[in-house]
Amino acid sequence: MEKSSKIFVSGSQGLAGSAIARVLRDRGYASLLLPTHHELDLTNQAEVNEYLAKTQPEYIFHAAGKVGGIMANSLYPAEYMYQNLMMAVNLIHSAYQNGVKKLLFLGSSCIYPKLCPQPIREDYLLTGALEPTNEAYALAKIAGIKLIQHYRSQYGCDFISAMPTNLYGINDHFHPQNSHVLPALIRKLHLAKCLMINDIAGLRKDLEADHQLTSQEDVLKALEDFGIRKTHEKVELTLWGSGAPYREFLYVDDLAEAVVFLMQNYSGASPVNIGTGKDITIKDLAMLIKDIVGFEGKLSWDTSKPDGTPRKLLDISLLSSLGFSAQTKLKVGIAKTYAWYKNR
Repeated sequence: MEKSSKIFVSGSQGLAGSAIARVLRDRGYASLLLPTHHELDLTNQAEVNEYLAKTQPEYIFHAAGKVGGIMANSLYPAEYMYQNLMMAVNLIHSAYQNGVKKLLFLGSSCIYPKLCPQPIREDYLLTGALEPTNEAYALAKIAGIKLIQHYRSQYGCDFISAMPTNLYGINDHFHPQNSHVLPALIRKLHLAKCLMINDIAGLRKDLEADHQLTSQEDVLKALEDFGIRKTHEKVELTLWGSGAPYREFLYVDDLAEAVVFLMQNYSGASPVNIGTGKDITIKDLAMLIKDIVGFEGKLSWDTSKPDGTPRKLLDISLLSSLGFSAQTKLKVGIAKTYAWYKNR
């Protein structure tokens, strides 16, 4: 990519897309196309084709997507599959039709089988059954990866794909029930801390975006919905599952650095895993965030709720062999994310 190249980043208001845009700006790329969802509906094929024909981007980072945690994926599987599938199909096909030089499709580590050998290599794709709680989202992403590969083989397009592990960071979605595990834990633990120190004003301010609050009772009811209760001056937070599954987490700025690196240095057919090569149990993650937030109450676990995949650790050998490694330590990244969350 040249500094003057026209670069389109889909999903530029979201977690991954906004980080990619930040990195590109920091590196002096001035010709960025960053349409919002209201300006460009990626699920509308005619609209996507018209936009690309008009703007003529040379490079595309496809980071847009409908994302969420276990609960959201379980409740809305049709939405997750349809929207992510349509966005991928429309953008990849229109990129081909409009002569885009290179496109990077951002997938997800959930594409791999539920009971995959660990760490997970790129060639484990489609070797086993998916995790049922996010099957719809995973199938949409798998379709995007295969479409990339087929457009490469049939049309010679320089289209590539990257599979990040669990992302977190600035501009994340922090809904306690519909977001991914790490941002949900940050918010729940922050709310629990506010209740612990009796910061009712802080609770109301935090909760008003998701709830209609008219009384202190409304605040306490909203907290109960998130598993937060206060009894006998003690605050307890109940979390989903056993806390035993292992997960790998990547700070979103490292993801952005990685995909820009791949756009400049990789042109292979295989998807490329992006991660840290290290994982942590959900229980240990919760304790780490608890310490960073400063919540001194009790954590308990509702083992009647599903855990999801037992372990998901990516094999990052391919990415490492190309010369890239993530730099942000988990504790540092969480502290940065929590500071942004409090001051957003």
